[in-house]
Amino acid sequence: MPPTALRKIPPGQYLLIDADDTLWENNIYFERAIANFISFLNHHEYTPDEVREVLYEVERENIRRHGYGMQSFALALVRCFERLSVEPLTPALHETIHGFAYAIAEHPIEILPEVPETLAELAQRHHLFLVTKGNFTEQSGKVERSGLKEYFTAVEVLAEKDSATYNSVVEKYGLLRESTWMIGNSPKSDINPALEAGLHAVFVPHHNTWMLERGELRPKAGNGRLLQVESFGKLREVF
Repeated sequence: MPPTALRKIPPGQYLLIDADDTLWENNIYFERAIANFISFLNHHEYTPDEVREVLYEVERENIRRHGYGMQSFALALVRCFERLSVEPLTPALHETIHGFAYAIAEHPIEILPEVPETLAELAQRHHLFLVTKGNFTEQSGKVERSGLKEYFTAVEVLAEKDSATYNSVVEKYGLLRESTWMIGNSPKSDINPALEAGLHAVFVPHHNTWMLERGELRPKAGNGRLLQVESFGKLREVF
């Protein structure tokens, strides 16, 4: 049901808000790094899409072993090169490939449209919690550089987002499930597991969500409500 057909949700809600690709751009920089890597690899048998599929497979393996973050991504690029290239991996090649990944860290934080003013307004009526996943140092650094930390009651950097971790956040802060909403762009990490944990959720689509975060929305994953807004700024009409 579109938010415009709903009454505004009353004040005093607990809003858990995702960071990467919800508050600021993230995946576009990884996509550029992958494009540079594929161009550098210049494989003569695999198409760029086929190289991507191998990389996604390697990334899945790496995440299970090393978690999320720049180091894990750089290692995935190296292992993908080793798997596909007939050329041996020299120290110079290793450094070049790592450079594709670590160039991401040089990008300034690019806040998405209407985010600061929306957070400022929502923080007057509700309790905001920033709930992100990834490498603690990297994610905490982005939060500090974003200039958005002041709007949040607390910041949680999780190793993974699943129903168990949402339950732990609820218990840690003594939140009421019937008044708690997870807001984000990822069906896999933000929406479906939050619903499974008995929370409500708001899906804010991003045009370039990471392949490993995509998936079908499962509105019946729990008893909570699932809403969708076309942009972050539209949250002001809902809450």
